[in-house]
Amino acid sequence: MQIKSRVALALMLFTSLLFASLVSASQSPNVILIVTDDQGYGDLSCHGNPVLETPNLDKLHDESVRFTDFHVDPTCAPSRGALLTGKYSHRAGVWHTIAGGNHLRASEMTMADVFRASGYRTGMFGKWHLGSNYPYRPMDRGFDEWLGQGDGGTGTTDDWFDNDRVNDHYWHNGERVQRDGYAPDVFFNAAIDFINESDHNDKPFFAYLATYMPHTPHTLPNTSWIKKYDSQVSEEEAYFFAGISRIDRNIGRLRRALKASGKADSTILMFMTDNGGTTGVKLFNAGMRGRKCQVYDGGHRVPFFMHWPKGKLKHGTDVFDLTAHIDLLPTLIELCGLSPERAVDFDGRSFKQQLFQPDLDLPERTLFVETQRTFKPKSWAKTVGMTKRWRLINNKELYDISKDPGQETNVIQQHPEVVETIRQQHKAYWERVCPGDRDKPRFIVGHPNDRETLLQPADWYLPSVPWNHAEVAKGPNRIGAWDIAIAEEGSYRFEVRRWPREANAPIQGVPVFKKEVDAWDAKGGKDKLIYGNTMKALPVAAIKLEVGGFSEVRQVSDKGKQVVFEIPLKQGATQVKGTMLDPQGKTIAGAYYIYVTRL
Repeated sequence: MQIKSRVALALMLFTSLLFASLVSASQSPNVILIVTDDQGYGDLSCHGNPVLETPNLDKLHDESVRFTDFHVDPTCAPSRGALLTGKYSHRAGVWHTIAGGNHLRASEMTMADVFRASGYRTGMFGKWHLGSNYPYRPMDRGFDEWLGQGDGGTGTTDDWFDNDRVNDHYWHNGERVQRDGYAPDVFFNAAIDFINESDHNDKPFFAYLATYMPHTPHTLPNTSWIKKYDSQVSEEEAYFFAGISRIDRNIGRLRRALKASGKADSTILMFMTDNGGTTGVKLFNAGMRGRKCQVYDGGHRVPFFMHWPKGKLKHGTDVFDLTAHIDLLPTLIELCGLSPERAVDFDGRSFKQQLFQPDLDLPERTLFVETQRTFKPKSWAKTVGMTKRWRLINNKELYDISKDPGQETNVIQQHPEVVETIRQQHKAYWERVCPGDRDKPRFIVGHPNDRETLLQPADWYLPSVPWNHAEVAKGPNRIGAWDIAIAEEGSYRFEVRRWPREANAPIQGVPVFKKEVDAWDAKGGKDKLIYGNTMKALPVAAIKLEVGGFSEVRQVSDKGKQVVFEIPLKQGATQVKGTMLDPQGKTIAGAYYIYVTRL
């Protein structure tokens, strides 16, 4: 990669600060960033999908500057980490979607930090996927308002046990709340309320609206929604398209609410997706090869639209230059005149000029996308080096995108000079992103900003972890530990469970749902956990807890739902490990859920 010089970066920040000094906060544009989950470039009718109908997104497309060669990471959490920092995900410490690899390094400055430091109200509605405990939550990373479900998605192990996207429980600023309705509607409702808050009309706002849809499981309140599609595609595709249709309808509703508020013209509205296509790629993939988790273009080339009437952007035109999610924060800093609290050495660069001159090509550069969901990353494994014309895949395949957008003909033997240039750029990239790239996340327990810490198995630092409640329900025999830091010396309560609290089930038994599970999905109707429905009772006779130098085994009563330990702990780093034991004292599995509070 051609690293932006510190001189150029300093100049950009100086220009931004100068502009900010001339523009009052009340004149600054509002900003809304919409990111859908697992919707590919081809999952839009304006991009040629022959079945899917997306009239509101088509209208936004027609009224925006569109970036046609815009790239993200091939999976969820890495894309979000890079998007919010302007840095490669590998460099920001986000390399996986589970197993600790989804935690954005605590020292990183986020997009929300920048907006809040510049006088904005900041709100986050939907999927975070960058950590569920202090100091990794949205409310710890610059957001004033936060409404979400599971960190990685509905049904993940930090989510409410029987959530299914209908009439669910949510995390609201760190507390559990129940809200009726379909989850995408709930998030758009919250965003609209945030936009309309009259008590803060003196401040501009930044709203990050990240839907969990149309990611699997494809759940809907009823099957009537699929009728538009089920005669044309498979049932799974019909559910997938129905979810996108619901998002599309909500985008139309959001735009109408903006207009009614009088803020539409002064609001920058952006739409993008977090990785390449999934369920819809068999039907239509816009001529690309690859899908989510792959480094061919179909795995990471996504739509990006930007609309801002008052900004006089060149709406209705396309930018064909090579751009990426890491460019967005530098662009917004320059475009909105933001004032970061500190200088940042971004991997991305501003594309502000192209919003007014779409045919302008910025200086040539090489970008890298990788998807190494492993504890031991290797140079060039699952990696693509990209220029505007070329794609070097895994250091073995070279494609001329200008002639071969479907990446069908490997021309690596014909262009050794191109290959060598990209290889040299990769050496600089690899040296830049690797320091500290697999550091474990460490949760701070007992901090005043976090009343209680929920330790759950998706964060075990293991190659394979049970990351959703349905997997845990099967009773997997895996065992892991959590790295924590005790904020203050004192006594701490460790409540160890086989099931989460809301399941209200004994350690030795299985839960009975408190509610009728409301959602239909494409794999088996309703009345089940959204990732499965196997409930396995485990013969747990005792629980062993190890925290630092403390180690103790306590018996489990016949109907006991938890085993509680109260432990005096000193300030500083330590580790927590819970183990479920059978009557013979043999290990069954790790203790899946531990709630920690300071007494």
